[in-house]
Amino acid sequence: MKLSERTALAPSTDLDSLDLLDPRLYGSGDPHAIWTTLRERAPVHLRSLPDGRRFWSVTRYHDVREVLRDHTRFTSSRGTLLSVLGGRDPAGGKMMAASDPPVHTMLHEPIARLLSRRALEPFVPKVRQVAHRLLERLADGPRDLAELAAGFPMAFTGTLMGIPEQDWARLTVLTTTAIAPEDPDFRLGNRLNTLATAHHELFSYFSRRARRASREDGLIGALLGVEVGGRGLRHDELVYNCYSLLLGANVTTPHAVTQTVLAFIENPGEYRKVVDDPGLVSGAVEEGLRWSSPANHFLRHAAQDTTLRGRQVREGDAVVTWLGSANRDEEVFSEPFRFDVTRSPNPHVAFGFGPHHCVGAALARMALNALFAEIAGSVERFDLAGPVEHLASDFAAGIKHMPVVTKLRTA
Repeated sequence: MKLSERTALAPSTDLDSLDLLDPRLYGSGDPHAIWTTLRERAPVHLRSLPDGRRFWSVTRYHDVREVLRDHTRFTSSRGTLLSVLGGRDPAGGKMMAASDPPVHTMLHEPIARLLSRRALEPFVPKVRQVAHRLLERLADGPRDLAELAAGFPMAFTGTLMGIPEQDWARLTVLTTTAIAPEDPDFRLGNRLNTLATAHHELFSYFSRRARRASREDGLIGALLGVEVGGRGLRHDELVYNCYSLLLGANVTTPHAVTQTVLAFIENPGEYRKVVDDPGLVSGAVEEGLRWSSPANHFLRHAAQDTTLRGRQVREGDAVVTWLGSANRDEEVFSEPFRFDVTRSPNPHVAFGFGPHHCVGAALARMALNALFAEIAGSVERFDLAGPVEHLASDFAAGIKHMPVVTKLRTA
């Protein structure tokens, strides 16, 4: 089903039967029928599971922003992904993504300085070079764009983190495994075994890197200089934050690439606009981010009894903000199921919102703009050369296989 088709479930559908935890829903590539139904009928919806766990689904744009903005009512310290539902993230309060101010602020500020637009300007030629090499590989017959794009972020994030190139491919597989433990291509036995195996290897890797790191080692070096409560980061805190930085880049940026190219294939007129007017590249990137919403959700827990759109939320309740739904909210975006590279304004929440707005957003935007400028300048069109296969993950709105034929423009 194309994501440009607005669909909703039948009015008789029992909302309590909807299973937003089922990875097969995302493997189909289109959870939008459920999200649309929830926006219309129950924008703040409580789902109770047979095992006693429960969570609120928040699907409207303004409600999503309210939850993500207000860390006093909705805490990140118990974990931010559905994979920890019913438990507590051991990295809570230690990792930037799973902490609240002031700890979050202390972790965020030094990394944000290194990843600011100004700090990244000298890195632009390197990113353009990486983008050019990716296109060269695509030009050689039918190629799987998803497989090639999977390694795209490592070429710059890996470099910024001081990770040797020979480790990039393995780390790319491990980070995907960590967020798609039930996908057949990444599953190692059962779900828990898959998560344990991926996390053990990733944490062990960064433990070794952290022990050898110095203050001059880019992002890892910046973390070595962080002080929380008058002390430096403990070893486990350093490892958790290295893991989080890599995960954030590896499991989102590649899917913005593939989903945007797929949108261009399905909407050739929009691609032609970008080719004819390179000034539209930035707008196309932003629309691609809204369209793809690479992170499906972020989780919070109510830090106190509160209300949300008139619903009573109890202290400790899990609250899931569905970013992909917020970015198709008809109350905010005109014709949200139309891919429009000229959309303005485009206040999407693909990078989250509030204190936890993605610290790597400037880096991701720089990389995506460089890649799509290269594409618009040299690619006449993309054609699908086989079926598109989506990642079975409730977190990443990903494509794992997308064979394409790339027709380059002749001089």
